[in-house]
This record gives sequence, structure tokens and C-alpha cells, in this order.
Amino acid sequence: MTTPSMPGPTDEDARPDIEDRSLGDIVGEIAENFSRLLRQEIELAKVEAKQEVVKLGKGAGMLGGAGIAGHLLLLFASVALMLVLGRVMPLDLAALIVAVIWAIVAAVLAAMGRRQLQSFDPKLETTTETLKEDVQWAKTLRD
Repeated sequence: MTTPSMPGPTDEDARPDIEDRSLGDIVGEIAENFSRLLRQEIELAKVEAKQEVVKLGKGAGMLGGAGIAGHLLLLFASVALMLVLGRVMPLDLAALIVAVIWAIVAAVLAAMGRRQLQSFDPKLETTTETLKEDVQWAKTLRD
């Protein structure tokens, strides 16, 4: 009893030798290859999704940091600046000037965080492209 030979080049045309293999062997190999391909696509999707989640986390972290920093700066620096300006103008006008300054700072930080969040791409483009290639490959097997 001989074991079925592994597919491989048999002549200069590099065509696999399928004459000595049973239909079951060929179907088994196709199923194994498909299973391996599916596992690789799932792994690719995981890696790609993880990269996008990292971007999302960075953007959210920047917005959170901007909020905390904005609050603390607004609290301590506003009081100090307001008191300094209050020596040369009415205190209520000094408070308004300080509020406008911190509004500008908060707007800049929010714009930076928003830009980071907009770079989040949940489409998983590489996985989508390779899946399209896999479909084309599967169609050529049918023909």
C-alpha cells in the first residue's frame, strides 16, 4: 500500500500531479487550505482592529487630558491672572478677559482631539481587500 504523494511539480510546466490522488485527498486539502486562509483572515482582522482601537484610545485620552488640564488651568491661572489684572481695571472686566483666554485654549485642544478621533477607520481595508482576493481565488477553483 502506498501513501498518496504530495502535490508538486511533475514536469517543466510545474503542474501538480493530481492523477495519483483521490478526490477525497484533493477535497481535504482544499478544505484545509480554506480553513488556514480563514484563520489568517481572522488574525489580520484582529491586528487591524487593534491598531484602530489604539488610535481611538489616543484621541479619547487627549480629549480627556484636555478637559482636565483645561479645568485646572482655568481654576488656578484664572484666579491669579484675574487678581493681577484687577489691579489696573475693574475686577469683573479682568475676569471676562481671563475667561476669553481659556476659551481659546480649550477650543484648540478640542480641535486637536477631534482630528485624532476622525483618523479612526473601522473599515479594516487590508482585510477587506484580501477577502476580495480570496473570493476571486475561490471563483477560479470553481471554473
